[in-house]
Amino acid sequence: MVGVHTNAPYGVVRSTLGEVLVRNAAAFGEKTLLSFEGKSYSYAFADRQASRIANGLRDEAKVKKGDHVGLLLGNCPEFLWSVFGLGKLGAVAVPFNTAAKGELLGYLLGHSRVSVLIVEAELLPRAEAYLLKSKAIHTVIVVPSPARGDAAAVTELPIIPFAALEESPDTPPAVEVSHRDPMFLMYTSGTTGPSKGVIAPHSQGLSVGDQLVNVYGYTSADILYTCLPLFHGNALWYSMMPAFLCGATLVVSRRFSASRFWQEVVDSGATQANALGAMANIVMKELGQLDRSRLKLRQCMVVPALDYEAGKPFRDMGIKLTSLFAQTETFAVTLHGPDEPAEKAGSAGRGHPYTEVAILDDEDGFLPPGEVGEIAVRPRAPGIMMQGYFEMPVETLGTMSSLWFHTGDRGYLDKDGYLYFVDRKKDAIRRRGENISAYELEMIISRHPALREAAAVAVSSELGEDDVLVCLVANPDAKVDFAEIIAFCDANMPYFMVPRYLHVLDELPKTASEKIEKYKLRQWASENMGKLWDREMAGIKVTR
Repeated sequence: MVGVHTNAPYGVVRSTLGEVLVRNAAAFGEKTLLSFEGKSYSYAFADRQASRIANGLRDEAKVKKGDHVGLLLGNCPEFLWSVFGLGKLGAVAVPFNTAAKGELLGYLLGHSRVSVLIVEAELLPRAEAYLLKSKAIHTVIVVPSPARGDAAAVTELPIIPFAALEESPDTPPAVEVSHRDPMFLMYTSGTTGPSKGVIAPHSQGLSVGDQLVNVYGYTSADILYTCLPLFHGNALWYSMMPAFLCGATLVVSRRFSASRFWQEVVDSGATQANALGAMANIVMKELGQLDRSRLKLRQCMVVPALDYEAGKPFRDMGIKLTSLFAQTETFAVTLHGPDEPAEKAGSAGRGHPYTEVAILDDEDGFLPPGEVGEIAVRPRAPGIMMQGYFEMPVETLGTMSSLWFHTGDRGYLDKDGYLYFVDRKKDAIRRRGENISAYELEMIISRHPALREAAAVAVSSELGEDDVLVCLVANPDAKVDFAEIIAFCDANMPYFMVPRYLHVLDELPKTASEKIEKYKLRQWASENMGKLWDREMAGIKVTR
């Protein structure tokens, strides 16, 4: 049995988004809920706006309880008003990755069975081809874009300006909504097959916010900053939901920018921020731009977690690091709070009372503390996990063998129940009989002063197993000396982990949520092995 946090507040799990909107409007009134590009919106306004949007969607777009409504929107207030309005109606918000286009966008629009699409004006042309032939989508609602304004009609379907919804009455819609009803249909990245739609009830998203508020100690005095996309679970559930539940203020930036990150954090007065993947390493390289005299940041959630040495720049500024392990399908499986022991730095924390965590071998057998295997989870409370993959029963059952949800991630538990992420199962590298964590390799090599970020992938070896390629992105004006990089690796990692191949890119391919698309790197490398710098061809040996 893993160690768990002791507090277990379950009340909010049985609430709906609409109920919390009403409750918080009464509790916090004119206090700012959302701050976006210099404009502030109160809790009371958000509740009234949600009712207006709900009534507008019902009356103008004929949306009813259970309908699926697509959101092809970047970060903007209209994204949240749409989610809130749909929540009051009992309809389902389907956020789409704004980078989706062509066949992928067509697949998402078709598979999700959306009947209405709320789309940013500049993104509307991407959906045009599908809209012209769609028999399911009957209405398009357009949100103005900063650079384009309202879009001209590109489809024969009825187009409604989002502003028309805002003119509807703010009388709460008379719809009975249960915490068991779906609130979101959220699509996974689809890196191992077709993107899967995760059916998430109201209780799931609210439980995530509840977990973070209680373990991380957020209060109504906090200001939570996010520059991650709202269509992704991190911004939506791990920034918006906790801020919303505890009466804090949510500051939303339009997108992540390394050069603007610290300035936006300082200007907003943020007390908490999140960083995913390589973001933490990137923003640490930008600390020279930070006006520390104005910094109010007290916590930063970094996923995956940074070890003690890697997190030192944050701690030196008085910022406490938090972390967690979670997936779109689940909840905050483990939580690393702000006051965990120093020796647990680098862990994703311990299980919450909502959850049970195990490490399984390839035969679904339980592994003891310290042994690496697949991370598996299951809930201890109803409603805090997905209801399944939309119209994919085989895939749903496939993740639940032996009645555990199989995450596809590898890690281990220590004797105290702290979870340590190692890597994705598909990112694991096996070389010379040793298993290499791509994540650990990347964390080490990224500390080299010439490098901004790095991605390690397996490439084919003439010896049968894998060799290691690391794709590098240099800091501005830095010169990358491959021999020097290898010497740095040799001094800081075991010999079998030191990469054989290095390659410099202008940027790494990423999803909108800053996850590196390693499958693209592996595919490119397989076709361009002759272009890679090879340590062995250069005659460089590593020490054992």
